[in-house]
Amino acid sequence: MAEVLSAAQIEFYRENGYLVLERQISDDVIEACHGAIAEFRAEAVGLTQSTDRIDIEDSHRPDDPRIRRIKLPHQNHRVFDELMRSDAILAPARDLLGPDIRLHTSKLNMKSAGYGAAVKWHQDWAFYPHTNDDLLAVGVLLDDAGPDNGPLLMIPGSHRGPVFDHHDGGVFAGAMDLAAAGIDPAGAVALTGPRGSITLHHVRIVHGSAVNKSDRDRQLLLYEMSAADAFPVMGSTTKMGTLDEYNSRMLCGEPTIMPRLADVPVRMPLPPPDQAGSIYQVQGQSATSDPAAM
Repeated sequence: MAEVLSAAQIEFYRENGYLVLERQISDDVIEACHGAIAEFRAEAVGLTQSTDRIDIEDSHRPDDPRIRRIKLPHQNHRVFDELMRSDAILAPARDLLGPDIRLHTSKLNMKSAGYGAAVKWHQDWAFYPHTNDDLLAVGVLLDDAGPDNGPLLMIPGSHRGPVFDHHDGGVFAGAMDLAAAGIDPAGAVALTGPRGSITLHHVRIVHGSAVNKSDRDRQLLLYEMSAADAFPVMGSTTKMGTLDEYNSRMLCGEPTIMPRLADVPVRMPLPPPDQAGSIYQVQGQSATSDPAAM
């Protein structure tokens, strides 16, 4: 029995690779998230380069801070950790992945009004293939997301196809060429909605986001997670330490040491780029173009 998703919603996700659930997070929690972000903005004042907690935008100035990403927000602020472990996040994820779920990583991507950097077309799966593809990302819209402020753009159904080439010059560059892949960007769907909505997207779906051309910020909190029996393939970008550390990432249910092997397409992110930091740094080494605003 599903906890929160209807049979129609689950079927839509299976067919299209994404889902939007409007107004799932209370306004009090969203306000608490904005308060936490304000603390990080204060921390960014005076910075001249990114840190292990904050990735600054190209337009950042020490006296006018602009953050591109808050790294591992669940580790760096209580409010993001508590939200991650709530049923508002985990119940729909359990409906799609099953009862045993492990955290892969978290991030908070921020697009400042009038600038916010684009993310080039890619598949998350290209970065971290696993033994099966029961992995997804839950996104929390911390601001209203419209077509003009850089929402996520999805290519429906692409999660049921191949893993595409994300290399440039023989080196993994974390971005793909839609034309070379035979994909028409006109078919992309923007995941828009009011703040407090959540999105879910499959690890293999082709997606990206355009520059924020509006006068409104667009801040998106992302929790990436996997079924507990999905183990990373050696050579992926997933960092795996000891078994105890790996099992400490369990969000619900029970861990296992019996990976489930599925017939899924894999292309390794090797050789790695010289700058193997955030997706922005990796994609900066790709000649492919940014998604255009819809």
